[in-house]
Amino acid sequence: MLKTERLILRPWRESDLEAFAHINADPKVMEFFPNLLSRQQSDAYAEKIQRELAVRGYGFWAVEVPGIADFIGYVGLNYWNLDMPFAPCIDVGWRLGSEHWGSGYATEAAKVALRYGFEKLQFEEIVAMAAKENIRSHRVMERLGMECDPREDFEHPKLPQGHPLSLRVLYRLTRAKWAGKITS
Repeated sequence: MLKTERLILRPWRESDLEAFAHINADPKVMEFFPNLLSRQQSDAYAEKIQRELAVRGYGFWAVEVPGIADFIGYVGLNYWNLDMPFAPCIDVGWRLGSEHWGSGYATEAAKVALRYGFEKLQFEEIVAMAAKENIRSHRVMERLGMECDPREDFEHPKLPQGHPLSLRVLYRLTRAKWAGKITS
């Protein structure tokens, strides 16, 4: 379990599944994903997330706002080993219910996930990626101190080439750069 001033990042509970299905069926949240998820697909994805958390000791934690909401989505670290030039890698990612956007929750939770990845797990680099048009996520990555090089834009290997959502941007943050930001 990880904590911030306002948030708790914790293991998933059975009671999170209904809210997660609502998030995955929200067209605003899923705007930069190829499709909405059915309840069955959402539950299967949550099960996969929980399995990876148990096996690796890190992953996408459920995010809770004590006194406000028991579950608002997930934030955390994900191991990627897809056919991409920068893989294998560790990715920081998030998916929050749209009613919780604009409160700084994604940035706040991602900062504690980065701290865990760099300090506890000793990762040398953590990346983040998003659809080229997903400006909201780009802004979160920039607030985290991550940097983007347009020469590293890539086509997502799980989407057909030329798909409107296949072009992705890659942001990077090294442990050394992160440590320098923390101490300055």
